[in-house]
Amino acid sequence: MLQIRNLTLTHRKDLRVLASGFSFVLNTGDKAALIGEEGNGKSTILKWIYDPALIEGYCDWDGERSGETGPIGYLAQDLEEGEKAGSIYEFCAASPDFLDQTPRELAAIARQLRFPAEEFYSDRPVATLSGGERIKLQLGRLLFGRPAVLLLDEPSSDVDLETLQWLEAFLNSYQGILLYISHDETLIERTANVILHIEHPREGKPPRCSAHRLAYREYVRQREESIVCQTQQARKERDEYEKKMEKYRRIQQSVEHDQAAVSRQDPGKGRLLKKKMHAVQSMGRRFQREAEHMTRLPELEQAVFLRFPPEAALPAGKIVLELQLPELRAGERLLARNIRLRVMGGEKIGILGPNGAGKTTLLRLIAAELLPRRDIRAAYMSQDYAETLPLEQTPVAYLSPGGGAAAETRARTYLGSIRYAREEMTHPIRELSGGQKAKLLLTRMMLEGVNVLVLDEPTRNFSPMSGPEVRKALTDFRGSIVSVSHDRKYLAEVCDKLYCFTENGLQEIEREQLE
Repeated sequence: MLQIRNLTLTHRKDLRVLASGFSFVLNTGDKAALIGEEGNGKSTILKWIYDPALIEGYCDWDGERSGETGPIGYLAQDLEEGEKAGSIYEFCAASPDFLDQTPRELAAIARQLRFPAEEFYSDRPVATLSGGERIKLQLGRLLFGRPAVLLLDEPSSDVDLETLQWLEAFLNSYQGILLYISHDETLIERTANVILHIEHPREGKPPRCSAHRLAYREYVRQREESIVCQTQQARKERDEYEKKMEKYRRIQQSVEHDQAAVSRQDPGKGRLLKKKMHAVQSMGRRFQREAEHMTRLPELEQAVFLRFPPEAALPAGKIVLELQLPELRAGERLLARNIRLRVMGGEKIGILGPNGAGKTTLLRLIAAELLPRRDIRAAYMSQDYAETLPLEQTPVAYLSPGGGAAAETRARTYLGSIRYAREEMTHPIRELSGGQKAKLLLTRMMLEGVNVLVLDEPTRNFSPMSGPEVRKALTDFRGSIVSVSHDRKYLAEVCDKLYCFTENGLQEIEREQLE
């Protein structure tokens, strides 16, 4: 059992409360997904559960963790630079449990991970591993210690479709307690049986933290039904209250009129009217008390609002890209032959394939061809946001490059629409979460009126709450998109055509092949 009692986390820099009074219990066999908008403190919660020392540099906390009956394994979002620079063997040997493993135990872990057992002793640099291989290696090092609890921060990032399907099976087969963060809605739908939700409904209000023993789809369905029911009840009560108040105001005005008109020569009538006014005032106080107990309208964390302007469109007959590559290389390495890709106005292309195959190399080449063009307005989102974002600048400055009070006000308005807290608007961009950086890039593209988007894993850092809105914005976009992604919902909902990157070029595939 893992029990968390009354966890409260406060960001030290701006005193923003990330979690307040969060309590939950997880039992063996539970697979809990921790969800919430970008920047809501999900990773900080995972770090605190594993070791509060990991957040001491930036966050104050209060609360209690108890009940665990064995080791806790923690998988961070990314490896330390020193770990990447070392060999696979050095990475494994950093676990005190590695050298205690028997060959049979290592082979069993390797089979579970679908990772070659001999690779645990390899001199191969960790930095050369693909995203899928790296996740398996990290999980392997955790499994050496036979953890009773696994805490996984974004295990589905930067992995290909095959690895995602393996990861689903691994999570479902894990026998201990599992608590994870993921932006892959399909993964959450297929693995989680507990949903932990952190919401920040309104700035200045404490966050709302809740635990639900439900699968994700059922949780979303019940939540939506509850919101609709509560909203209808609240509005009905307000309508009835307004009718009562309208009647009350008419009676009050009538008595006030009679009081003003009564003659001083008729004190008896004046006393009667005074008593009547007391009764009216008593009625008003009763109505006020009723109002205090009325059903409240739901206080919801507003979804992000991203919409590209209608003028960011291209005619369907326009050839946006006509690519023919006899070879695609990365240095001396041959990645693929005979790559052909035609993109027309308004088409949305999704490219998927194994990690390390060369998809990002191809996308960079496409971006280099499209960005200088004068007949289109193209923009590029790299996987590494540092390639295109000025990390020391603030979000407000980034969205108001011309400067001036009007431009800054406009920037703040747009940042509010994508769920930036007031404090985040003036933080350096480097301090933002990956999802906040991605929203910032898309907003800048929207403001610049681009009509061709070149996107490398555009949705990988968006929460399950933001993801649907971002997909809708890209679906409604009337320009062209060329993208690399392994997000199955993005590929199915946004893209018109899907291609698999292979050694023999781009092979068109059907949506059914995503399953």
